[in-house]
Amino acid sequence: MDPELLERITARRAELDELEEQLAKQLAEVRAERDELAVAERAFERVSEQIADDRVSATSVPAQAGGRAVTLIPDRTSDVEEHVLPPDYQRILAAVRQAAGPVMAWQVGEMLGVDINIRSKLEPLRGKLVRLADRGWLRKLPDGRFTTRL
Repeated sequence: MDPELLERITARRAELDELEEQLAKQLAEVRAERDELAVAERAFERVSEQIADDRVSATSVPAQAGGRAVTLIPDRTSDVEEHVLPPDYQRILAAVRQAAGPVMAWQVGEMLGVDINIRSKLEPLRGKLVRLADRGWLRKLPDGRFTTRL
């Protein structure tokens, strides 16, 4: 075999080995950064949910009607019918019932025609879902999905 060709092959192999090492290092860095972003995204979601929960708590102050305190979203009891809920809450309940199983807030948003790509449109819906769960109309699962009560 030609010594010059063998030298070129050896040199190219060394270049490729070095490139492979650089790319492997870059890939490891990209994967590490993606993992960090996933953690940051989960933290952001938790904080957003906490803020929504705090807003729900702040808005659960009873309203006044005829000089008496009334809760706009009453606790679910055997003597309270669904029709006492405001219409938008009734639509949310109907959407959750129509789903084949537990649903995320964005899925309910899709069913109701909410632009789910705009957080300022989705978060109020999430707050309403949480409020319905807090009052016993829905059940919120640990993974953040909502389902009807049994």
